[in-house]
Amino acid sequence: MTPENNYLEINRQAWNKRVEAHLKSEFYDLDNFLKGKSSLNDIELNLLGDIKGKTILHLQCHFGQDTISLSRLGANVTGIDLSDKAIENAQQIAKETGSNAKFICCDIYDLPNQLDEKFDIVFTSYGTIGWLPDLDQWAKIIYKFLKPNGQFVFVEFHPVVWMFDGNFEKIGYRYFNTGAIIETNSGTYADKTADLTIYDVSWNHGISEVLNSLIKNGLEIKSFDEFDYSPYNCFNKTVEFEPNKYRIEHLDNKIPMVYSIKATAKEKQ
Repeated sequence: MTPENNYLEINRQAWNKRVEAHLKSEFYDLDNFLKGKSSLNDIELNLLGDIKGKTILHLQCHFGQDTISLSRLGANVTGIDLSDKAIENAQQIAKETGSNAKFICCDIYDLPNQLDEKFDIVFTSYGTIGWLPDLDQWAKIIYKFLKPNGQFVFVEFHPVVWMFDGNFEKIGYRYFNTGAIIETNSGTYADKTADLTIYDVSWNHGISEVLNSLIKNGLEIKSFDEFDYSPYNCFNKTVEFEPNKYRIEHLDNKIPMVYSIKATAKEKQ
């Protein structure tokens, strides 16, 4: 079986390997999170607005910090992730923090076989769609789980970022999706010195691919924004130019680093 055909198992193992290092990392700051610190950023908070009493489906939630942060704002949240080790830790963290967030371990394409519920909001953010080969199917899943006029809130790293090599010195990848990218890398974005060797499979998705997948599958785009910074210090050669705002030092504000989309589910036909 080729890596592209076996990507689910390859990536499940890759994310299982990352979990322990991520739990211990300054990046995820679990100690302060357990004491009540939110893991959400202004970009997504501004898009979400008041979510008290809302039902939210959080796709690709890792070990649940954002899921639990949403629940702390009064929402009823269900988090989904491929990694069984991540979900086990999410459930434990929810228990420790008294959160009512629920978690399901599955590939999101298989979610219709695991969950039968409609939500006010579907949310997903930062480093998610690169692990998915088929955005048309992704958009179908989003639409399926939204109530009529429900909101899709999405924040993601900009595809321009993924064109560069690891040190942002040259263009190493195509902007457009031309098939699977199969790589082996050392460390992890949350701890670049971690004693890890990660083998995984990913895909680049240009903005037009993302927008058209949503438009073709029943979602009406309400806003689309681009940002010249990342709220996370997860890349090489960064500089923090304002609190919790990072850029690639030698590129300054010249490239987009993050984009956001808010869309509404049209009435079901």
